[in-house]
Amino acid sequence: MDIKAVTSSKETINIEIQLKNENNMIKRSLYYLSKMYEEQLGEGDDYAKLERTICINILNFKYLSTEVFHTGYRFKEMYTHEELTNVMELHFIEIPKLPKESDEKDMLVAWTEFLRDPESEKVRSLELTVKELREAKDELIRMSNDAKQRALYEMRAKILKDKNSALNQAKEEGREEAKKEAARALIDLLDDETIASRIGLALEEVKALRKE
Repeated sequence: MDIKAVTSSKETINIEIQLKNENNMIKRSLYYLSKMYEEQLGEGDDYAKLERTICINILNFKYLSTEVFHTGYRFKEMYTHEELTNVMELHFIEIPKLPKESDEKDMLVAWTEFLRDPESEKVRSLELTVKELREAKDELIRMSNDAKQRALYEMRAKILKDKNSALNQAKEEGREEAKKEAARALIDLLDDETIASRIGLALEEVKALRKE
């Protein structure tokens, strides 16, 4: 097991990452899933204590016959497909099946992109808006003691700061231009002091607008 965790809603989750196809993932996953489910109870405990148990397999190879990169399985009736329970759940995320034109706003897609190539242009773009990805990237680089990787981290940190600064400046410029447009609309209706006060511009800026 690579990662075993319990969520705030008491779900037990196992996350396993496999780089090589050993052709045993289904049986192996069912074994882990069953074991985690059974381990929740001590001797004499009531079955009511059993909580949802989820196994997530992240594979760096194609394994299942489906074409989608994410598949999830629960217990269902064979003919009507009526779900018996959601108390046990098995997921496969097959990284090579992720389409190149996926919706990057989907967090599962974003994280799969990160796992596929943390240095890709898509991931670098996502880092600007997704805090968790940015933190994961920082941690990934921090864990490396390689001097070259540290240099890449410093370079990357500077690039991110520059991009964020440019974005903030563009937003600020957009707000300032909107204020000026609003002030221009009031030039023939109000005095300079009132316009400056209501719009949030400096008095000198309003006077300059009046001279245009």
